[in-house]
Amino acid sequence: MSIKIGIMGYGNLSRGVEAAIRQNPDMELAAVFTRRDPVGVKIKTEGVPVLNESELLNWKDKIDVLVLGGGSATDLPVQTPKYAEYFNVVDSFDTHARIGEHFANVDAAAKKGGKVAVISVGWDPGMFSLLRMVSDAVLPEGKHYTYWGRGVSQGHSDAIRRIEGVKDARQYTVPVQESVDRVRNGETPEFTARQMHTRECFVVAEEGADKARIEKEIKEMPNYFADYDTTVNFISEEELKANHGGLPHGGFVIRSGVTGLEKEHKHIIEYKLTLDSNPEFTGSVLTAYARAAYKLSKEGVSGCKTVFDIAPAYLSSKSAEELRGHLL
Repeated sequence: MSIKIGIMGYGNLSRGVEAAIRQNPDMELAAVFTRRDPVGVKIKTEGVPVLNESELLNWKDKIDVLVLGGGSATDLPVQTPKYAEYFNVVDSFDTHARIGEHFANVDAAAKKGGKVAVISVGWDPGMFSLLRMVSDAVLPEGKHYTYWGRGVSQGHSDAIRRIEGVKDARQYTVPVQESVDRVRNGETPEFTARQMHTRECFVVAEEGADKARIEKEIKEMPNYFADYDTTVNFISEEELKANHGGLPHGGFVIRSGVTGLEKEHKHIIEYKLTLDSNPEFTGSVLTAYARAAYKLSKEGVSGCKTVFDIAPAYLSSKSAEELRGHLL
């Protein structure tokens, strides 16, 4: 029997989940829910209904896992605890400073309804989180470093687009190679944000806009650019579409540590991702954890979980025997 997946919202991330479901024979897309007029939402899977969010609770017995495709700023803090009481849910909440608060809210709702909720799923938080945890346990004397990019930051790009006079923009996060080389060499320095990443901005300005003011506003924007060396490039709309139309991303986690009675031996653990499509890859991770939520629910588990709490075998459609025979 297929695991019936519902999707809440239909942006880039949800389209990635839809595509991932097609690659998993043990899953099927049951329905897509939206806050918009469903008539205007066209999905890629034929025969699957697109419904208004107001109808979601009517599907309590028709969906095994609900994947929430909203944003972390305003959508998921409300939606995940709201629906965790009625569905097994998975979200990609990525505001690191608020994960503890979000976990508590979702955990209470999921336990109340006897459901499983998996939060903060993706590649960071998510897969990178797992690597940081495992490498910290293996090399307790050491430091870890996380680098993002070179890739498009959707949040930072949106922040630029909100500046008066900006028609469109893309922002790339870029690791500083000098700091990467030092860590890979076994050093364990303390870096500032500026020493680890730079930011490259490609901006299409409205006709007649003050480019000097736009550049100044970008470079001085707190929480986004003020703490980084930032380059602003003004380009045409045609150039932006031709050269910056995709959503690539990626990065790597490095753990540098020592072992031995005299701490004489250095070790480096590194995990790297290179992604053509950030939302499609993240959607694939969400889909794997939707399977885990389904399996845990069948075992009678309830409450909120993170990637730290779920054994890897729960992510796979393969049997335990197949995993031992082919992947161990």
